[in-house]
Amino acid sequence: MATEFEELYKQKLTTADEAVKEIEPGDGIIYPLGAGEPSAIHQALGNYDNLEGNRLYTMLSMNPSLDLPKEKLRQISFFLSGMDRKAFNSGKTELVPSHFSEIPNILKEREPEPVLIATVSPMDEEGYFSLGVGVSYFGSQIKNAKKIILEVNENMPYTYGIDNFIHISQVDALIENHEMIPSAPEPQLNEKDNKIGEYIADMIHDGDTIQVGIGAMPNAVMNNLVDKKDLGLHSEMFTAKAQLLHERGVLTNKKKQNFKGASVATFAFGPASLYAFMDHNKDVLMVPSDISNGLKYIAENDNFVSINSGVEIDFLGQVSSERIGNRYYSSTGGQSDFAKGVNLSVNGRGIVCMYSTAVKDTVSTIVPTITQGSPTSTHKNDVDMLVTEYGVAHLKNKTTSERVRELISVAAPKFREELINKAIEMNYIDDVEAEAEKKLSIA
Repeated sequence: MATEFEELYKQKLTTADEAVKEIEPGDGIIYPLGAGEPSAIHQALGNYDNLEGNRLYTMLSMNPSLDLPKEKLRQISFFLSGMDRKAFNSGKTELVPSHFSEIPNILKEREPEPVLIATVSPMDEEGYFSLGVGVSYFGSQIKNAKKIILEVNENMPYTYGIDNFIHISQVDALIENHEMIPSAPEPQLNEKDNKIGEYIADMIHDGDTIQVGIGAMPNAVMNNLVDKKDLGLHSEMFTAKAQLLHERGVLTNKKKQNFKGASVATFAFGPASLYAFMDHNKDVLMVPSDISNGLKYIAENDNFVSINSGVEIDFLGQVSSERIGNRYYSSTGGQSDFAKGVNLSVNGRGIVCMYSTAVKDTVSTIVPTITQGSPTSTHKNDVDMLVTEYGVAHLKNKTTSERVRELISVAAPKFREELINKAIEMNYIDDVEAEAEKKLSIA
């Protein structure tokens, strides 16, 4: 005999084309981040002819931007991906400058009564769906939603956490779509990645709590942590390398000051095996981004180490991570949240990693001034350390001239003399300091 919740489920089960009819002109629509997006409903939204003055919010989108005029649907991102990067750079979509920790409140201000649409796990026996891999800013909006439309997918893991559940009684319409949710293979690591990973792993001690960003270099760091003991994870992203460290008994989370015993993240992205590991796993807590990235929560953990990558850094220590050349590539995400948070942690350490060169080794990523038009992702006052394949530059508490010398010491050797001469020209170092630097660079 069907339960009350199963009856409600059947009543609300429909098609994607019918589900989008819950959306009225003028409604603001919110998707979860990344793999939590509803792919079938997104396609139906593109064919829905009753849009007028609507707004769609996404982050790290896994679906192509819709080919719709802005008067019908404004498409607004918090972090670009390959799916909407071209659309943004051609002026078809928009971007909200933001810290990841602030996005839940930004959305509450912009859309007090949104229409929420998400891919979720199958319903449990008590009538609850889990947001799975994409709590992010989305979970915080549930209590204020005007409408909730769900895309139920058996491949979405059922995860635990905070603001991670939607009850069938809160749902206005749902569909079923059991295609594989978006996944990604592990990035291939090169010699530079591995060298940077070794430098950073040497600075992480047993019992530390870590945050690790996206990309090859952070993955290389995790590879070098397999012999550490009792590490904790408080990060925005849960990855396959975090799974590896759980399985190796490295991530025990015993030494953390909050959420003791569990790894904390706000979204996950990786191979299908990662999602299977997360399914009904109480060792992983998915929480809103104002908790995962909230300065208060980061600062509560002693010995916190954050690891993020950048595109370029200037003599003052300003880090740019969002723009490549004349094209906007991503956004700030949580990098600045963690740079600030670790400075409030007892014995906190903030690490930015990057290759010393770019564009096939033809340009230095350590530059006199940030490229014109590029935003600063991590403020000079918040930056702690930079790691390249040539070593570690300690910038925190340093003067400008001291920072310049530190940075040049980890620049690619072929660019060091040019950087020294530019530093003299900018009056950051004097001739005596420059001669000393040149001797060190040659050595």
